[in-house]
Parts: sequence; C-alpha cells; structure tokens
Amino acid sequence: TGAGMMDCKRALVENDGDFDKAVVWLREKGMASAAKRVGRTASEGAVASYIHMGGKIGVLVEVNCETDFVARTDDFQTFCKDVCLQIASQSPRFVERSEISEDVIAEERGIALAQAKEAAQGKPENVLQKIAEGRLNKWFQEACLMEQAFVREPDKTIEQLAKELSGKLGEKIAVRRFVRYQLGEGLAKRESNLAEEVAQATAQSK
Repeated sequence: TGAGMMDCKRALVENDGDFDKAVVWLREKGMASAAKRVGRTASEGAVASYIHMGGKIGVLVEVNCETDFVARTDDFQTFCKDVCLQIASQSPRFVERSEISEDVIAEERGIALAQAKEAAQGKPENVLQKIAEGRLNKWFQEACLMEQAFVREPDKTIEQLAKELSGKLGEKIAVRRFVRYQLGEGLAKRESNLAEEVAQATAQSK
C-alpha cells in the first residue's frame, strides 16, 4: 500500500489480522496513498495562532499544503487549531526527530544510559544499551511534535492525524515549524544569573 510499517501494523490490529480488510482500512484512512505524496512540494498553507490560559501561553505554527484551496477548507483549519492546542499543552521541542542535532541526541543518549545504569545495576552492557535506547525513544516521542499522542485522541499520533488529513484532502500536509511562548519562561534563570554576577562583582571589589 505504500503506508508506513506502524500504520500497517495498526491496520492489522484494527481488523483482527484480516489482510484485505486492513488494506481497505488504510485506504479509507488515506494512509495507503499518503506515502506517495511525501516528495511533493507543499508551499501553501497557513500560519495559525493560539492563546491559552488567559494569555499565559501562546503558539504560532506554520502548516503547509499544496494549494490555497485546501488551505481554506474547514478540515485544514481544524487541523491547524488542533496542532496549536497540542503544542500549547504538550510543549514539544522539535517538529520531528530528523531536525534534532547529533550533539543533542548524543547528550540525551548519555543521560538515558546513566539512568539505565542507575535503575538496573549489575545488568550486562548490552541489556543496559537496550534499556537506554528504549528511554531515548520515549524521549523522542515526548520531544517531537509528530510523534506525540494527540491530546484529543491519544490512540493517534500527530503524524497519523496528518496522514489521515492528507488522504482525505488529497494533498501533502506538513507541519513546517512552530514557536511556543510561555509567560515568564526563562526569567527566573536570568534573574538568578544576574544575582550571581552581582555577588561575584561585589566579592571582587572587596
């Protein structure tokens, strides 16, 4: 069908292992043809915004499609709003794991390995590595928007939601970038750093 491996697995589970029904299910969901649209250029779309909790959290997200016609549809606009809500509530750091630098991944892998050694002392190195990779994958699922479970339908990821919409509208749908603002975020740290700098300057002057 051209659908992803996890989508195929889910289709078989949803249809009790019946291959033919699974294929029909994938086609109905639009996943069977979504893979063919991956290489297309999606340069239209919309920049959506969302303000939450009385102005304490704000989100801007760019979602792309192939035509302005699709960008104006209710389904596309609803998807944009859902993505904004997801970012506001779940605070992802990246759109997808492919954009994460090797340095960040190496750092998170090191943390995961240290946690594995702490939690499973005495286990062989190969077992610790597997535990660490499991923890790292869990971190990816929390940090990457497209891998997060959708807050309104936890059995679906944002990526699956995008694929279903792509199948319904017949165009490539892609979340390109986002920014999330939280009132006061980072201020405490800067104030703490300023206090340290003042204390150091005072000590030096003495």
